[in-house]
Amino acid sequence: MSATKKEGFIKRISRFFREVRSEMRKVIWPSRKELVNYTGVVIVSVIVVSVIIWVLDTFFSGVIGLIIR
Repeated sequence: MSATKKEGFIKRISRFFREVRSEMRKVIWPSRKELVNYTGVVIVSVIVVSVIIWVLDTFFSGVIGLIIR
């Protein structure tokens, strides 16, 4: 590998990490209270959707079972 290609690669990597650092400074991080609230909303939502899917699956399994018999 030539010296110019290596320098170009190192400069690109360096620029990438500077840009990442710059973007991370712009992020508005949630407070602990917000994080706990958001986590609770996600957990409850997953449970509700899971129950709905379970009920529909049980219903359609029963219907298909009756059709097959």
